[in-house]
Amino acid sequence: MTATYANLVSTIAPKDFGRVAVLFGGKSAEREVSLKSGNAVLDALQSAGVDAFGLDVGDDLLQRLLNEKIDRAFIILHGRGGEDGSMQGLLECLGIPYTGSGILASALAMDKLRTKQVWHSLGIPTPRHAVLGSEADCISAATELGFPLIVKPAHEGSSIGMAKVSSASELIDAWKAASTYDSQVLVEQWIHGPEFTIATLRDQVLPPIALGTTHSFYDYDAKYIANDTQYRIPCGLDSAKEQELMDLTAKACEALGIAGWGRADVMQDAEGQFWFLEVNTAPGMTDHSLVPMAARAAGLDFQQLVLAILAESVAGNKEPRG
Repeated sequence: MTATYANLVSTIAPKDFGRVAVLFGGKSAEREVSLKSGNAVLDALQSAGVDAFGLDVGDDLLQRLLNEKIDRAFIILHGRGGEDGSMQGLLECLGIPYTGSGILASALAMDKLRTKQVWHSLGIPTPRHAVLGSEADCISAATELGFPLIVKPAHEGSSIGMAKVSSASELIDAWKAASTYDSQVLVEQWIHGPEFTIATLRDQVLPPIALGTTHSFYDYDAKYIANDTQYRIPCGLDSAKEQELMDLTAKACEALGIAGWGRADVMQDAEGQFWFLEVNTAPGMTDHSLVPMAARAAGLDFQQLVLAILAESVAGNKEPRG
């Protein structure tokens, strides 16, 4: 481990975390990914000697939280119901400390439209976009933004419901498909160039990862199923450009109030300009996931990563959530 990242390792004894509920599963479109992430986190905590148990989030969640003795919660729910501030609000009401960002940051980061509005206000580069609510909106967006474009449900993750389009008819079809996941749909200017993902942990930015895929973009299959997706660490940028990317990532995450850990997704155009797409506040922790890769590059194994995330839930280890 480099000296730069040495202070990321938790110094808290496993028994001092108390009884930890790993919250996973849930009812979002990302349930299957969350189950895999949650089981990996649970195994790592238990093997480290933490008194941890898994809780698959369902309709009986409140009663189970009230019935169980819980000292803190590790949130590894992906998508709505876990990353959107609602789970954070419930745990705040119950007085249960939890991992990751607070209510406001979670809700902001889950909302791609409002994330972009915050970034725009601070001069953080993010692709031009439009909101789609009708076929007329699709035609207007196509005229204003040009093709190709990327269509996204505003409140989903894991590239669920996303599509790259190159014509008005494709755009209309993609909008209708995305609308089955979310009543609010965005369309963004397509950025031609490499994609990077950058994790943050305990207020530090981890080494960026460059992504490569044979798919038209880094979609659900490329993220979780395909075996030919490329992950490059070092990312291939020169040192000055890599530092620029890391500094911008810190600024973009700070703008949203990201705490504990997270992962930003960024594109780079042909002129070298970086464009921020979104921030995930409870990223994947599967065998295909990116935060564990970045942590390894910083010298942390999976267990050390999980313990570092959990350590941020301990009083006094982070700034107030606000």
